[in-house]
Amino acid sequence: MPPSPLESALAIRPATPDDWPQIRPIFDAVVDAGQSYAYESGLSDGDAKDLWLEASPGQTVVAVSGGHIVGTAKIGPNRPARGSHVATASFMVDPHSQGQGVGRALAEYAVAWARNAGFSSMQFNAVVETNHAAVALWQSLGFEIIGTVPEAFDHAQDGLVGLHVMFRYL
Repeated sequence: MPPSPLESALAIRPATPDDWPQIRPIFDAVVDAGQSYAYESGLSDGDAKDLWLEASPGQTVVAVSGGHIVGTAKIGPNRPARGSHVATASFMVDPHSQGQGVGRALAEYAVAWARNAGFSSMQFNAVVETNHAAVALWQSLGFEIIGTVPEAFDHAQDGLVGLHVMFRYL
């Protein structure tokens, strides 16, 4: 299948603090939907920015199309010190750009970045089991569900649902 027009025009680059005004509405839309992140709605600008803009050795990136940020991801060590050889990542796509390849492009970037940074594997700690598009995307990229924590997420529409832990070697 050929890439969508949005996907063809997509560039992924490291985020800068100047990108925050375009990232924030995506952050709010995804968090406020209550379907994939446990962050609370209504965070202050500083608190939201601190949660999303990853410090070194991690990285936050943005997906840009037509001069507009349409998605973002943060990538870095899953845990400090003795757990720092395993990467993790989190992803947010503008609701108006979902289903157009932005999430896949960000995911492929994150896996490549983690591999190039010397991580041995990647783990997602909390993939909401009802987020079927994300689960299918991660599985298509070689991630496996290695466990599910029952009723660990309070989904805005579905109530208590499980959180998958997903993993792959790099």
